[in-house]
Amino acid sequence: MNSVALIAAADAVSGNIATVGYGLAVIGPGIGLGILIGKTIEGMARQPEVSGQLRTTMFIGIGFVEVLGLLGLITGFIFS
Repeated sequence: MNSVALIAAADAVSGNIATVGYGLAVIGPGIGLGILIGKTIEGMARQPEVSGQLRTTMFIGIGFVEVLGLLGLITGFIFS
């Protein structure tokens, strides 16, 4: 293998590993959303009379979790 091909292969592989890390950081809020929504539905099934309050609290929690996910995604674009 000549040196030009080796350098071209190294350039194709090189990149910023932080971009992968920030992309993986979005998985955490996704798991958090699944737990949050699942537990809210479970609470609504157990006590239907407080479903309005649970739904309101769930939407506030979803807003916070989504902000964290978007922050992790945008941070990857800013620092790369």
